[in-house]
Amino acid sequence: MPANARVTLYHGPYESSGVVQHRTFRLQGLQALRARGHKCVLEETREWNIVELVVSGEVVFRCNIKELEFGDGKLDPLCKEAVAAVENAY
Repeated sequence: MPANARVTLYHGPYESSGVVQHRTFRLQGLQALRARGHKCVLEETREWNIVELVVSGEVVFRCNIKELEFGDGKLDPLCKEAVAAVENAY
């Protein structure tokens, strides 16, 4: 995977404190992709609770947004899995 890959990060709304809306708090750990030189583009989707990482039109990683941990992603195994999926996309 080239270091300057474009990664589209689709994220859906999820419920927190009784309110359903799009939030990016749980996506902060995926900033590890930017730190590794990839360009990340956030796109909202209507599908609840979903995060999908798309590289070259192919979904390379998918998870429930509520399973992502808050923080920088260094300790979150799902963030590590997402980075590996992007870097192994080709």
